[in-house]
Amino acid sequence: MPTAPQPQNTDELYQALQENQRRPYGRTRTVTAEELVDVAERFAEPLPLVRTLLELQEAYTYGSEPRKSPVVFARLLTLFDEQPDVFDDRLRHLLFWRFKWVANALRALPEIPLASLRQWLTEMRDRYEKAGLGLHPYYGQAYQLAAHVGEDTALAYELWAGRTRTRLSDCEACEICERALYHLTAGDDQRALRAWEPVLAGKESCQEEPARSLSYALLPLLRTGDSDRARDLHLAGYRGCRRNPAMSAEVGRHLEFCALTGNEARGLELLAENRNLFDEVDSPLDQLDFLTGVEVLLQRVEVLGHGELPAAGYAGRTWTVSGLRAEVRGRADDLAARFDARNGTTTHTDRRRTRLDRAPLLDTLELTLRTRSLDDVAPAAPVAAAPARPATAVPDALPELILRARAADEQGHPDARACWARLRTLVVARDYTHPDDPAVGPLARLRADLLTDEANRAHERDEFADAAALHEEAAGLYDDAGAPGDAVLARACVLLATAEIPAEDAGGTEPEAGGPEAKAAGLTAAHASMVRLHEETPGLTPHQEARLLRLRASALAQRLQTTGSQEHVAPVFAEADLLREFATRHDLAVQISIAHLLRATTYAISGDLPTAVTEADALLERLRTHGPAWHLPRTCGLRGRLQLVLQDPEAAYTTLAEGLRLAADWPAEAVGATRLHADLAEACLRLGRPDEALRHLTRAAELDLRHGSRTDAYCTYSNAAQLSLDLGRVEDCIALLDSLLAEPDVAAGELDDRLVAQLRLTRARALHTGEDLKAATAEFVALAAESAGWDDDPGSHAMIAAETAVLLAESGEFGRAREAADQALAAHAREPRFEHLSNSLRELARLQAQQQGEEGLPDALALLAQAGQVADEARAAGYEAHGRSLDTALAYEHGRVYAYAGAYEDALAALEKALGLLGEPGREDDRAGEWAECVRLAGVVEGLYLERPAPALTRLDAAITRLTALGHTDETESLASLAARLRDED
Repeated sequence: MPTAPQPQNTDELYQALQENQRRPYGRTRTVTAEELVDVAERFAEPLPLVRTLLELQEAYTYGSEPRKSPVVFARLLTLFDEQPDVFDDRLRHLLFWRFKWVANALRALPEIPLASLRQWLTEMRDRYEKAGLGLHPYYGQAYQLAAHVGEDTALAYELWAGRTRTRLSDCEACEICERALYHLTAGDDQRALRAWEPVLAGKESCQEEPARSLSYALLPLLRTGDSDRARDLHLAGYRGCRRNPAMSAEVGRHLEFCALTGNEARGLELLAENRNLFDEVDSPLDQLDFLTGVEVLLQRVEVLGHGELPAAGYAGRTWTVSGLRAEVRGRADDLAARFDARNGTTTHTDRRRTRLDRAPLLDTLELTLRTRSLDDVAPAAPVAAAPARPATAVPDALPELILRARAADEQGHPDARACWARLRTLVVARDYTHPDDPAVGPLARLRADLLTDEANRAHERDEFADAAALHEEAAGLYDDAGAPGDAVLARACVLLATAEIPAEDAGGTEPEAGGPEAKAAGLTAAHASMVRLHEETPGLTPHQEARLLRLRASALAQRLQTTGSQEHVAPVFAEADLLREFATRHDLAVQISIAHLLRATTYAISGDLPTAVTEADALLERLRTHGPAWHLPRTCGLRGRLQLVLQDPEAAYTTLAEGLRLAADWPAEAVGATRLHADLAEACLRLGRPDEALRHLTRAAELDLRHGSRTDAYCTYSNAAQLSLDLGRVEDCIALLDSLLAEPDVAAGELDDRLVAQLRLTRARALHTGEDLKAATAEFVALAAESAGWDDDPGSHAMIAAETAVLLAESGEFGRAREAADQALAAHAREPRFEHLSNSLRELARLQAQQQGEEGLPDALALLAQAGQVADEARAAGYEAHGRSLDTALAYEHGRVYAYAGAYEDALAALEKALGLLGEPGREDDRAGEWAECVRLAGVVEGLYLERPAPALTRLDAAITRLTALGHTDETESLASLAARLRDED
């Protein structure tokens, strides 16, 4: 059944052909090409059939269907023999070019006899000679056949490489790759890399390059010690071939690279991303290369003891690493044997064995900002502690383990978490038998303890509704177990967690229901209820009473943080002092520390930062002397944050680094290591150390992921991605975001859709920065369509649609760009984004004038008129631009647009207006660069285009003199260069 309405005439057919050629290679493009051939056969003239057959062969070739390509070419060759006049010079060139495609296709099919391959090359040579064409392409194919079979290639290489290139020779990039592979096969890594350099450096490229060369160059780069470049080329090269059936061999080599550099976890991630290649690659030769790379990876994972890990493989069943490796090994061995049987050599089996026997080249190479181990990708992986700390030893005896967990919990000791985790595993087992020990108590109490631990973790993740429900359930079990004091504590926790539930989660519908006043009222009520609980509950142990006092203080501290009101400061101090006095009386070191921490944070929230620092210093001194030691990292974190607020990033860095060093002695989750990394990142940014900041951000995000705080992790990763993009590390940014967007909860739509959109938006911007305009535009178009439905956030849609318009204009699609700009303006009318809209409209106008010249001037001026309206609105609203003034930028853009359209007098007048709006620069004026650029462009228009060098030089010389006198010497360079050019031409 046709996939689209069928063309009714040749014009419609050719239009459909053009539309299909814009599609990516794959089944959709191939099926459409097949349908268009069927349509072309109904027309009387042969030309439509020739053109559709050429498109179909291209779809088969780059869609990895080599069996079908020769069949289509045979029809083309018959048409050429019967009606050569149908083929103009371009079609004739395409026909002879594709002799090479057929040779490549036949080599990829082991069922084609070797004699038939040689016969085809003879046919190619005869046809070329008859047509008077040079034989360099023929000798290139002869060499490639020799290399494929495994014959002595020296003579074949010389016959090809020593000949002069012709118009039908492979492109420079492809031939460079073949020459480099010749040297690589000979064992000369250095010479191969020298040959590859033009492609690796981006100077030569084509449909398949540089992705093909990059995949081959990875291991030689490692062997020659250039691991940094190997890393960079892996990131860039993988992006160029992923999920592409025609480049499955390249994907296989990237998987092999991961396996040989200690990046097995990334390899499994990339394998999952390319699972389509198991079923979509029809080329046996590509299958062999891909499967061998897959097996190298799976073999390495299995050697490391992780054969039970899940792996993405053939559709229809669930695979483990071990199971998939066995399947892949069988299929790849069979393919290698078939090629060797056809060729009469053992070449493919030998090459495969060489790859599988290769030892890792590096123990570890950090490929991405998100470095993970195989333990991290294991299902239900345990929460990881800081790497420097050995795992907590827990007692084997069940009664001892329960008592140890409760004692550690009572002290607030971080090891309590490991004990509870072990107990949780034991209790859910079918064969669990609760000890009959009065010291341990009934099973109901243990279950309540486990629920309390789970509730506390939920509270730390800000999952307040879950925390409240778990504490409520625990309270009932404590009652059943005859533990009224613990039940009271659990109910106090319910009160606090309930008061912290956001209004939208609690079912609030009125706008004011979620305001700070409502939350403060809830916390006030929670505190009052806790006080009543405290007064009505006799017989609490000192530990329980101290905890209740701590909860009371926490409720008031949360209220102060919510309102920031000075009237709420004193009650917090009062409760904190009650806690401190009680804890001191009963020698409860943990609660004494918490009381001091509450006082320090209260001083900070109330604005008394020096006193807050003094309090934190006193607490640090006490902790070093009296403990508990595990409170040191968090207290260092507080002191470091205070120093950041006091604009002392150097001191903050020192304090936070000490906190992180101390945190290594304890489980990361228990001592706030994630926050320490995040704060260190901020300190590093302020100190001008962005690369170090990036490392701390990614570490913070990974810790959040391990501890189950996935939203926080993705937010931090989003910041890391933006920072890497700001640093120009484009491929790092894209690789990080690709990894995040492939996470199961993201793919399943379980993560907040706006957060996912932010990740995709940053990725689209990175693609644009990396000059992948096609991919960037596609992502922006999709995001603009999605954000159009964000009725609660039209401002974001305005910005996304405006950026989409610019990218569409860069692609020359001005109609679609205009539609996107109209969407942006409509959203802007609901929630203004003055600067973003003005910038985008001006850029659209510039692109239209630049690409269309005089013809595009009316539309460009219309866009500038809309930018002017936005500037007027901004002025009326009292908006001040963060960057350039919207009015001066608009006048300057008028100058550029008129210049592109050839209206030079109008351009000069617009630039004069821009200079007038800017005014003369001053010594401390940060607009000197903008002013100099206006002068430069005015000089270009006046001196070069209007051919009035004298006034242009007068303008330039005066500007140079003024800028020099003001100390803006950097801004004079472009002006001096233009002046020198005008004098030379004059």
